[in-house]
Amino acid sequence: MKLSVIVPAYNAEKTIRQSLDSILAQTRPVDELIVINDGSTDGTEEILQEYRDAYPDCFRFRTVENGGQGRARNIGFDLSSGGWIGYVDSDDWIDPEMYERLIAAAEREHADLALCEVLAHFPDGSTARESIYRETKAMAAAGFANNKLFRRSLIENVRFPEEKLWYEDAEFTAVAIHRAGKITHLEDPLYHYRRGLPSTMNNNNARKNLDLLEVMRHLEDELLPDDRDDFEFLVLNHVLLDAMNRVQAMTAEDKKDVLWLLRQYVRETIPHLNASRSFREESRNRRIIMRLHYLGLSGLAESILKLKR
Repeated sequence: MKLSVIVPAYNAEKTIRQSLDSILAQTRPVDELIVINDGSTDGTEEILQEYRDAYPDCFRFRTVENGGQGRARNIGFDLSSGGWIGYVDSDDWIDPEMYERLIAAAEREHADLALCEVLAHFPDGSTARESIYRETKAMAAAGFANNKLFRRSLIENVRFPEEKLWYEDAEFTAVAIHRAGKITHLEDPLYHYRRGLPSTMNNNNARKNLDLLEVMRHLEDELLPDDRDDFEFLVLNHVLLDAMNRVQAMTAEDKKDVLWLLRQYVRETIPHLNASRSFREESRNRRIIMRLHYLGLSGLAESILKLKR
């Protein structure tokens, strides 16, 4: 089957060459490399014109009015024709054999979705492997679309949210994982992304974290009532742990209000924390931090995390 890779790009002139070169250097050649220029105001479009001229057989791009990453990815998917679909961000890059290995694993195991581990790169030159997969809990891999290869038939009717929401990856990948018949996993970190650059998760905008509640309400329709365990896993890990840790560490004036709203959503959807199987299956340390947030003791949770670091 053909392989299509979709790259959303917004003001990416400083990083996009490395990203595109890594995709074009794949040992399993990419049949379609589609870039959606999401209203860039820098030199991104000029760079894309260079690549279109150099790789006319596989490379194309479309410039659209700025509408957010989710919308750009959806446009790219609609333009694609591959049976395998991958997504790469314009400030990331991939190992040369990433797609060859993911396709081989997916075809060997008749999987709808294949994923690999991720290596984060920090401004000081250090790196950190970020494992996001659990053999016993596939939903742990939700939240990041770019380290995955999707069979087209799996995501034909799955869309990224287009409301300029944060966490659009979480909704898209959770639905894909929920609908996948078989998932295969490679332990090597073949996807590389930059940490510490300005991004949706690296700022002091506390209120935008409430976008996650909109995403979770969408996922209620997808997962409930049949898959409550997976739904509670997402609530606990994405809302109660990750989002509340992030907001608590901010200095924004409205962070207390945001923390209250996040906590209220968790308490409404999981009224009895100890009764949640997903909570009981977490490690002791994660349960401690989750419980403190659940009880409204986010300041204490932050202090414990600082001591641990």
